[in-house]
Amino acid sequence: MSLYRTELRRLAKRRFSRYMSLLGLLVLAAVVIGVFFTNQKIDSTQYALAERKADQQYEQQVTWSAQERANCEQAKTAGTPNDGRYPDDCSMITAPPRESIEARWFLPSTFDFRETFDETLVPFAAILALVGFVVGASFVGAEWSTGGMMNLLLWRPKRLTVLLTKLAALLTGTLAVTLPAAVLWFAGFWAVANLRGSTAKMTSGVWQSFALTGLRGVVLVLVITTIGFALASLGRHTAMALGGVVAVMVVGQFGLGILLSMASVRFAEAWLLPTYALAWMTKKVTLQDWNSCNATYYGECKPATLDITWQQSSVLFSVGVVVIVGAALWAMRRRDIS
Repeated sequence: MSLYRTELRRLAKRRFSRYMSLLGLLVLAAVVIGVFFTNQKIDSTQYALAERKADQQYEQQVTWSAQERANCEQAKTAGTPNDGRYPDDCSMITAPPRESIEARWFLPSTFDFRETFDETLVPFAAILALVGFVVGASFVGAEWSTGGMMNLLLWRPKRLTVLLTKLAALLTGTLAVTLPAAVLWFAGFWAVANLRGSTAKMTSGVWQSFALTGLRGVVLVLVITTIGFALASLGRHTAMALGGVVAVMVVGQFGLGILLSMASVRFAEAWLLPTYALAWMTKKVTLQDWNSCNATYYGECKPATLDITWQQSSVLFSVGVVVIVGAALWAMRRRDIS
């Protein structure tokens, strides 16, 4: 009997794997449904209503400005100290120009597929990565804690082959869930855009960009799943992976973020893992340091910036996966199985 097929069957039969996958898919479905009900398609009637609201806002600004200008003149005549409330020249109190109040501010929320869909791929990858991490950790962690790994090695004594086959089966199962979910995610938001928004200006270049972002999301899910599996194997218990993540995120990330902020370190976010995960998905994250000033020819002060790119993130994730999986394989080869 093939060890790979056996591990696939074991993964599919585990109730925890099925329930966690179902939970992740239900959360994704809830996101799509929530976006559907919080957006609507905009027609000429709503544009006309937004124009009327913009006109009303402008009229209110005109009325307010006239009242404030009159109050300013009255205060100057009476010699009342204005405490900086009014300018020295009351004629400076004027309403903004009509064109500065845009009708689009008063339009209801609508889902523009071209402008918005790319942003939805980040929570998609994050939710499935979390599911993959927990399922991956429990898949091998349960084998160690229940003694199943020892029994399996009596049948197949090649330790590294057994561990890598388990990992291959896990990644196959993860792909079997992630890829159809990605297709349904695209289809769901395309339907939302058709019914509650717009699908205008969709070109082949835009579709290619979305596909590449989705592919990076799938890769991120596989990477996080692999890390969860390797940590649980390294510690021989599911709690090792879950506890390690809690320690890294709460102590290592939040605590480090607070410490760097207190120390006024430039670009503190560059030391935090979520920044690199976001850069991987969005291709680039630009960090700003508002404590520094780069003056322009016009006297404008602009903050210093630092770009975190998806290439840098790929190097970090590759090194992390190699180190953690390598440690798990080394421990599997060197430590006693008991």
